Amino acid sequence: MNYYIITGTSKGIGKAIAEALLQHEQNYVYGVSRNCTITHPRYHHQPLNLSDIVALENNLHKVFPVLKDAEKIVLVNNAGVVGEVAYLGSQTSHNFAYVFDVNVMAPAILINTFLSAYHAETCPKIILNISSGAGKKPVDGWSAYCASKAALDMLSLTVQQEQQLLGNNVRVFAFSPGVVDTAMQEHLREVDASQFSAAERFKNLKNTNQLLSPEVVAEKIYKLLNNYGQYAEVVFRIDALD
Repeated sequence: MNYYIITGTSKGIGKAIAEALLQHEQNYVYGVSRNCTITHPRYHHQPLNLSDIVALENNLHKVFPVLKDAEKIVLVNNAGVVGEVAYLGSQTSHNFAYVFDVNVMAPAILINTFLSAYHAETCPKIILNISSGAGKKPVDGWSAYCASKAALDMLSLTVQQEQQLLGNNVRVFAFSPGVVDTAMQEHLREVDASQFSAAERFKNLKNTNQLLSPEVVAEKIYKLLNNYGQYAEVVFRIDALD
C-alpha cells in the first residue's frame, strides 16, 4: 500500500490531490484539516487547525500512525494561508506569526516528525511542499506570504541535502502550482488595489479563464509522485511537469 499524509484536504488543491489518489486501490490517504469533506473507505481524517502549533504538537502521533507493509510513504504539506494582504506599516502584528505558523512552522514540525517516525522504513519516502512563485519574486501586499514561501523553499533544499548526506531514501520537493482557482484567489480579487497593485490582473485571470483548476494541478502532482525519480530539482514550477 502507498500511504499519503496530506494537509489541507477539505478543499482546493489538497482535496483534489486526495481524490485523485483515492481513484487507485493501492493508495491510502490520511487527511489533516479542520473540516472533513471526503468520505471514502481508504481515507482517514484527522481534524486539526495547523495555526494552533500546540495542538499540532499534541496530536502528531495521530497524524503519523504506524504503517505496515508500506511500499511508499508521502507527506504533502499543502495547507497554506496568504494572511492579511496589506503593506508593511499597516498590518496587524499577529499576521506574520499566523502566516509563518501555518506556512513554515507546521510543515517543519510535520517534516521533522515524518522523518523520525518512518526512519526505519526502507521504502521510498517523499516530502512534497506546496510552495509558490511568490517565494521567488516579491509581490506587494504579500510580505508575510512571500517570506514564508521563500522559507519553505530553503527548508526543502536543506532537508534534501541532509537526507542525501545521510544516504536515506528520501526525496524532497517544493512545488509551485501556478495561479489556481481556489478560495485564496477569491479573497485576492476582493482586496483593495491600494494594498495590492496586482488586484486587477488577478481579476482578469479569472474573467478570461486563465486560472488552473485544482484538479489539473492534482493530475500534475500525481504524475510527479509516481515518477519522482525523473526530477532532479528540489524547487520547481508546474511547467516542469509538462
